[in-house]
Amino acid sequence: MSLAIFDLDNTLLSIDSDHAWGEFLLEQGAVDPVAFRDANDRFLADYQAGTLDIHAFLEVALRPLAENSPEQLAAWHQQFMASKIEPHILPKGEELVARHRTRGDTLLIITATNRFITGPIAERLGIDDLIAVEPEMVKGRYTGHVTGTPSYREGKVVRLEAWLTDQGLSLDDAWFYSDSHNDLALLEKVDYPVAVDPDPTLREVAESRGWRIISLRD
Repeated sequence: MSLAIFDLDNTLLSIDSDHAWGEFLLEQGAVDPVAFRDANDRFLADYQAGTLDIHAFLEVALRPLAENSPEQLAAWHQQFMASKIEPHILPKGEELVARHRTRGDTLLIITATNRFITGPIAERLGIDDLIAVEPEMVKGRYTGHVTGTPSYREGKVVRLEAWLTDQGLSLDDAWFYSDSHNDLALLEKVDYPVAVDPDPTLREVAESRGWRIISLRD
């Protein structure tokens, strides 16, 4: 039995769920239509370029969680799942997860997107274990702040190592599937790194190192 680790955005999904949530909030009129859109698009471009300031991003991205009630957020997320996420769950991604499940592997999603957004998505995919950015909650409401190390770039390695210790597991014979060069630090840690519909930088690295390259979109 091995550990099968999956990135989420643009790996098991055909979209970036963080950016899609921002677009959804804009459609609901829940955020400033100009400033938030500009920031949402800029941060996505920064992520793709590998230059994202994760703390600056989270300051903006988590603010709507603090500005709205848990009840409103839950209602929005239900709509978000139906309209933005469900159509973008990749069938071949679900098949890949199912193959690892049949093998008896431990399944884990690790993502730089926050748990509010990704928790229900992981549940929809039937994956119990999730490492995500953790929005702070105090007395049942989000504060707009983050707790712990954000699971982004090298932070994914830090969070995963802590999780492995808690679970009594190791990375022996582990798989990691990702589309992004931002995940190189973790891809280098596993025995079976797999580039999934990789961005140009990751494709170049994967080809040079002989890593497996697959598509879940064909």
